[in-house]
Amino acid sequence: MNKTDSIARRILGWKLNRWDRWFDYEKGIFIHESEFLPEENLAHAMLIVERLKAFGFTYTSNGETEVTFNYVRATGETLSQAITNAAYTLVENTSVVNTSRLWQRLC
Repeated sequence: MNKTDSIARRILGWKLNRWDRWFDYEKGIFIHESEFLPEENLAHAMLIVERLKAFGFTYTSNGETEVTFNYVRATGETLSQAITNAAYTLVENTSVVNTSRLWQRLC
């Protein structure tokens, strides 16, 4: 699983429908890989922010290149890259250590 796929499946709750697209059960739509680019598109990255806020995470940004979700901080060349990096770090750190706590928040 790459970074975008991990975020789409674990944070946004999208299910892998085919090798190149996900299905969003909440909205009942298919999302192709080329239509979800959170590292390049700030609007897509903000979907991640809104989803994590709904799960109780606090989002803060220190300028255009650094983002924090609760205890996870990440940087990037742009704000959208920083958001994506922080979200991916959150998924990777909590999927190995204390998985049940993250999934209680996410599900």
